[in-house]
Amino acid sequence: MFTHAAVLGAGSWGTALSVALADRGLAVSLYGNEPSIRDDINANHRNSRYLPEVDLPPAIHATTDIADVKDTPLILLVVPSQVARIVLTQLHGAGLPASTILVNCTKGIDPGSGKLMHELIEEFFPENPIAVLSGPSHAEEVAKRIATLVTVGATDPDIATLVQEVFTLPWFRTYTSTDVVGIELGGVVKNVFAIAAGCIDGLGLGDNAKAAMVTRALAEMTRLGVALGAKEETFRGLSGIGDLIVTCYSEHSRNNRVGRMLGSGKTLDEAIAAMSQVAEGVPNAKNAHELARKLGVRTPLIDQAYEVLFHQKPPAKALRELLEREQRPEAD
Repeated sequence: MFTHAAVLGAGSWGTALSVALADRGLAVSLYGNEPSIRDDINANHRNSRYLPEVDLPPAIHATTDIADVKDTPLILLVVPSQVARIVLTQLHGAGLPASTILVNCTKGIDPGSGKLMHELIEEFFPENPIAVLSGPSHAEEVAKRIATLVTVGATDPDIATLVQEVFTLPWFRTYTSTDVVGIELGGVVKNVFAIAAGCIDGLGLGDNAKAAMVTRALAEMTRLGVALGAKEETFRGLSGIGDLIVTCYSEHSRNNRVGRMLGSGKTLDEAIAAMSQVAEGVPNAKNAHELARKLGVRTPLIDQAYEVLFHQKPPAKALRELLEREQRPEAD
């Protein structure tokens, strides 16, 4: 069992996962780039910027020096995908033992290369064991120790089991899988669909429309994942349909909030300006759209989300075009 772990990313999700690690009895080094957050955590045991209502365990120590985490045997990547390459470059420069297990908890695609996060980690650390963690797990609830279930994936089942043991708590349960691609892809595209769900809310539509969108989103997610080499059954699990449901329906979802603002008539710039944290679904829509075109996969929901976000298509027009598409069998 590990005695020490590090978390790269002192936002809400990184802080929440630090709470879980500390509750498991680990000393936690929480890395971020803002001295004010570091000082708040170390002096007051609070991350007032991102989780103001949560008292943090004393076992969490915040740092702005990435060299402080290089000797920990378990490191979690929990930064926005747009800056993951920068942070991994810094970590690589600090030096890392080949035995260190790296766990991706970021739900995104590298914007420069189009790589999934585990592939980006492999680029910098080809010798290190890599795992992923994903599922329906809003930071606000995890930090408050509200019952949460997620999936841990690794191509090596022994590594998945090691990480599973770390994240075994009375309120935090994990399952294992070897389908790293499927777990990560589910976390990427569900954010895009959450924006679509928010647009439905912003347009004043009802439960029928949202339930239909979530159902077709699952079909779309599965088609794209299988084309990328993932297992179909992964998308029926926690990192697929589980994460899709919570993100599309929860008040905590940043991506859903962006969609609601778009549906109610705000521009993307206005929606982003109103957010205090990154909504991964915005860049993910572009990356997922490009991936689908590369693979030749039919993704009408992703395509319309892309048009709304990057070509200023009105959400009502996008919805109408989805409804008026050529009729087809449901299983197609």
